[in-house]
Amino acid sequence: MPQDMEKRANFGSKLGIILAAAGSAVGLGNVWRFPTEVGANGGAAFILIYVLCVLVLGVPLMVAEFIIGRHTHKNTADAYRQLAPGTAWVFQGYLGVFTSWFILCYYAVVAGWTLKYLMESALGEVAHISESTAYFEAFTSHPLIPLGYMAASMMMCHLVIVRGVQGGIERSSKLMMPMLLVIMFVLVATSVTMPGAESGVAFLLRPDFSKITADVVLSAMGQAFFSLSIAMGCLCTYASYFTDDAKLVKTAGSVALIDTLVAIMSGFVIFPAVFSVTGVAPDAGPGLVFITLPKVFQAAFTDVPWLGAAFAFMFYLLLFLAALTSMMSIHEPPTAFLIERFRISRHTATGIVTASVIAVGTLCSLSFGPLRDVRPLFGMTFFDFFDFVSAKIFLPVGGIIIALFTGWRLDRAIITAQLTNNGTQPVPEALLKAFVFFMKWVAPIAITLIFVYELR
Repeated sequence: MPQDMEKRANFGSKLGIILAAAGSAVGLGNVWRFPTEVGANGGAAFILIYVLCVLVLGVPLMVAEFIIGRHTHKNTADAYRQLAPGTAWVFQGYLGVFTSWFILCYYAVVAGWTLKYLMESALGEVAHISESTAYFEAFTSHPLIPLGYMAASMMMCHLVIVRGVQGGIERSSKLMMPMLLVIMFVLVATSVTMPGAESGVAFLLRPDFSKITADVVLSAMGQAFFSLSIAMGCLCTYASYFTDDAKLVKTAGSVALIDTLVAIMSGFVIFPAVFSVTGVAPDAGPGLVFITLPKVFQAAFTDVPWLGAAFAFMFYLLLFLAALTSMMSIHEPPTAFLIERFRISRHTATGIVTASVIAVGTLCSLSFGPLRDVRPLFGMTFFDFFDFVSAKIFLPVGGIIIALFTGWRLDRAIITAQLTNNGTQPVPEALLKAFVFFMKWVAPIAITLIFVYELR
């Protein structure tokens, strides 16, 4: 038996548990997708609904994944095999493992973009890009350069995962998450003091309830669901490394708080800066980070060029750290599955996942260049197909199954034992019943609405 199979690892501390799980949740969805959704859906009103959705939808589903993972102390696929052997519920375990690998294949491409912009900003180039749209398109369409950055970002992730749970994931999370938060505070302080930033702050703090529509509510629900990394297998896998004294509800609340804090603060980084520059729209869409912001960096710091360069460097460092912490969590489910199912070493399993992601990710990367006209999958490029299927099919379907499994199939004694830490942390009976009711009815209906909305 390989040496690293002799004893299954656990996180070494409660802080490590929270920071690792928060790192799983905090990613490009917070710093890239969240500001895009806020800009497109009216600002402060969207944020209020988003926070409510995190509390009533995200946290309970996170707790459900924690229960399944910690009770079994197994990888996601084997967790469902243990809890519901010989039933169709086992499908969810395999879906979680596959979904995380599937997402990583295109997520690594975008992480490579953030690494490219980080390197360019370190050289002081990003703040001086005159034609940011042409620059971005020239880079992403190049047949080789984006592949190099994608492979480099994957190798950084690989070097963390191969070192194991405590030596790799936990240690890196303890370093990167505080660094991410410090950078975020510095950027917020800089952004809100720009001339004209008041309009951006008002956009984020003064809700216009006339902007609230059914589409806005469903968009907020979807953002909350995807931002917390639910149904990717990540939270269940990380929970399998939790110690027995970790408080699941408290941990879920802490993770949700950090995740929401980073998302909202990213808005306070971006929108005051955007509003301080005339001619830049807050609803610029997905190109906000790579196309619009370089224009903002250039225009906002005309009188102090070095400050624009420093702001750009810190922002793209923040973006890359967010991408890397999420990549770590997405890499771990298939890695843990290979280790435990096929009894191979962590080095071998990590290498298999990394190599396969780079191979398939190459197709996704080339979708912006030599393969842009190759659309073999429902008229979509490889990148668009991976993005669409994972975000709009795998994740909502997985979320529905997790809720139904927890509400209808999972033994109530297991739920009670995990939420009360085997009776050492009493939880009111009414709260336990409310949790089960939520999993049975509320969560499946809410996620189904998201599912239908996203497929329109």
